[in-house]
Amino acid sequence: MFLFLSQIKGYKMKKVLVMAFAAAFTLTSCVSKQKYVELEELQNTTSDKLSNAKMELAAALAAKDAQAQQLAELKADKNNLAKQVGDLTAMSATNAENMEKTLESINEKDMTITRLQDAVNRKDSVTFALVNSLKGALGDLNDEDVQISVEKGVVYVNLSDKLMFRPGSAYVSKDAKAVLGKVAKIMQAKPTLEILVEGHTDTDPIATECISDNWELSARRATNIVRVLQNDFEIAPERMTAAGRGEYVPVANNETREGRAANRRTRIVVLPKLDEFNKLIEEGLK
Repeated sequence: MFLFLSQIKGYKMKKVLVMAFAAAFTLTSCVSKQKYVELEELQNTTSDKLSNAKMELAAALAAKDAQAQQLAELKADKNNLAKQVGDLTAMSATNAENMEKTLESINEKDMTITRLQDAVNRKDSVTFALVNSLKGALGDLNDEDVQISVEKGVVYVNLSDKLMFRPGSAYVSKDAKAVLGKVAKIMQAKPTLEILVEGHTDTDPIATECISDNWELSARRATNIVRVLQNDFEIAPERMTAAGRGEYVPVANNETREGRAANRRTRIVVLPKLDEFNKLIEEGLK
């Protein structure tokens, strides 16, 4: 009986304990679920913040990379500009040097031209004085028989055929010697000048026992005039040259009598000695 009562009491106690445990478990389960919800919400919020932070970090990194790229491009531009400035500076220095050399060359050429012009002017002065002297010495002669001209700085004395020779002859007439004496007097006063005597004919053919053609006639006439200047008027032979030009350098039309008469002539060309002219130039260039 006692044992039975003890079992009954024990059963009641177990029931109470079970009920108390169940109540406690139920209460505990309710509290944990609410906490779980709160934790879950906190986790979601935290996850959102983490996602946003990752996005912001990615944007910041992208911005950083862009800034780094811009910085690299700026550095490259700076280097390029520095190189360009250096190149321009070098080019400017080179151009300035070249320009200076060019100006020096131009100045030297200007000085050379000026000196050459002075030399030419001095030669022209000699030529002008010679022409005046010849015109003064020969001024009393007929202009048709004697003509004095200057071409390219050279003095020409043209003597007509009728004044110098008989038709078809190479012998110098007395009138011609008088004219040659006047020319020789001027040449004696100008020892630095050389004399070229040219014989010219018309196109009419000639053939005699002594002269075969116009070539020979023109050459003989020039040679005889040179001999007169040398033997009668003591002009140094090394200063003179005799040349026959035949009919091949006409000054007029050979179809007319007047033209043929103009073409039959003797021309005395007065030339400065080449070494003397070069000396004038050299003196001008000093």
